[in-house]
Amino acid sequence: MIQIEKEQWEDIPILIVTKHASRQQPLPVITYLHGFTSAKEDNLAIAYLLAEKGYRVLLPDAFLHGERTKGVDPVEQQLRFLEIVKQNVSDLETIKSMLESRNWLVDDRFGLAGTSMGGISTAAALTNYPWIKVAAVLMGSPKLSEFAQGIISVAKEQGYLSSMTDDEIKEILLGLKQFDLSLHPDRLKGRPLFMWHGEEDAVVPFTHAFSFYEKIRADYQNPAHIRFLSEKKTGHKVSRFARLEAANWFAEQL
Repeated sequence: MIQIEKEQWEDIPILIVTKHASRQQPLPVITYLHGFTSAKEDNLAIAYLLAEKGYRVLLPDAFLHGERTKGVDPVEQQLRFLEIVKQNVSDLETIKSMLESRNWLVDDRFGLAGTSMGGISTAAALTNYPWIKVAAVLMGSPKLSEFAQGIISVAKEQGYLSSMTDDEIKEILLGLKQFDLSLHPDRLKGRPLFMWHGEEDAVVPFTHAFSFYEKIRADYQNPAHIRFLSEKKTGHKVSRFARLEAANWFAEQL
């Protein structure tokens, strides 16, 4: 039987999905980060698949999402997208610390995955945390600076950044470089990475993920540790095929 428990880890509402019989035992852990305007409950389908394979799956609410919305309006939420990504990365330290304090993590087997904004956050976290052993990026971008520039350009066209100077915008983009995996591919250090993307994605460009994969795959001494899957005629929505393949990837690698 798969059990779902809800807890609060500091200021992070989180769902914990495990097999009932092993819920208090040390287990390999996968934290799965949801997408923009989504919430932790929306990833229960893939959490179930992963929990069946013996993982403890953690589903946190992102900052300004789910139970952390705090009444923020959609426009402000969009404008604070990059802040949310940074907070996702920071939240992972809280999550790992809680796992260790409970002795819930076996052999440091910590995996990370995410959808869209969660996939972008996963790539950003890989630049900062060598303790992430295996990762999966589903329709996310490893090119945070380039993706951010696109967001800023749209916001400027819509008049939302009229109060910001060009120097202030440059400062924001400069601060993102430490989280941009495409600028620091060496930090992967051969860690297993799975990527999936729909070829007709109109929200997060397919080319971001695919061109990054084309660049780094030759760096992997073990080609079984890097995998890119795409689906034709698929837009910005994770398919059942993608969920199943991601679950199988973790079963092989973590």
